[in-house]
Amino acid sequence: MTVLQTLRNFYHRCASPRHFYHIAGRALPWLAVCAALLIAAGVFGGLVLAPTHYDQGEVYRIIYLHVPAASLSLMIYAFMATAAGIGLIWKIKMADIMAASAAPIGASMTLLALATGSLWGKPTWGTWWLWDARMTSELVLLFLYLGFIALQRAIEDRRTASHASAILALAGVVNVPIVKFSVDPELGFRTLHQGSTAMFDSQQMAPSMAVPLLLNIAGFVFFFLTVLLLRARNEVLERERRASWVRKLLEQTDD
Repeated sequence: MTVLQTLRNFYHRCASPRHFYHIAGRALPWLAVCAALLIAAGVFGGLVLAPTHYDQGEVYRIIYLHVPAASLSLMIYAFMATAAGIGLIWKIKMADIMAASAAPIGASMTLLALATGSLWGKPTWGTWWLWDARMTSELVLLFLYLGFIALQRAIEDRRTASHASAILALAGVVNVPIVKFSVDPELGFRTLHQGSTAMFDSQQMAPSMAVPLLLNIAGFVFFFLTVLLLRARNEVLERERRASWVRKLLEQTDD
């Protein structure tokens, strides 16, 4: 069997709610351990080992929470919209489940990014909030997440709810590059938010500061995957509760 055939078989297995449930169950412990180790290393490196910033002092350390949350808010939306689009076009049930499972996590990350950004902004800029391009577009991103979740819950028929929310998610994708490039003055945006940082450029961020940040970003990604699979498994059980394999699984659990 070729590598391509193996990948194709794995894809088809993951598209089956029953097989996905068991595959995700085997992957969860590994993902959770990776998330815990990476975040622990990143937090220790960022809060203990990293030097004090020459200009912002100790307050800059909030980036070890703010930057991973902000990065994940965009990544999760792109993932959610892609999964929702696949479910809309190819009618794959697991794609709808993954999109629905990702939305609350993405909304939480976006809210965390906004909250930590405000905490960072008060001592740095002298205000909790500015209606600049970055903060406003990130707030719009939160509203898109909340709209997706609201549509999922407001419509009783799951297929109709998935279609309606998928259209909203795909329409909102345009906001992702706006958030990403809203700190670039060359594109005409005006903001007090600092620009994108080249993490290993010694003139912008020393490796002793950048490495813990990268570890935290990676840890947040593994955390997202862990929570995503947990939510998706619960969603599978809910949607497939009348299937014989779910009834057998519940019977084994009761025993």
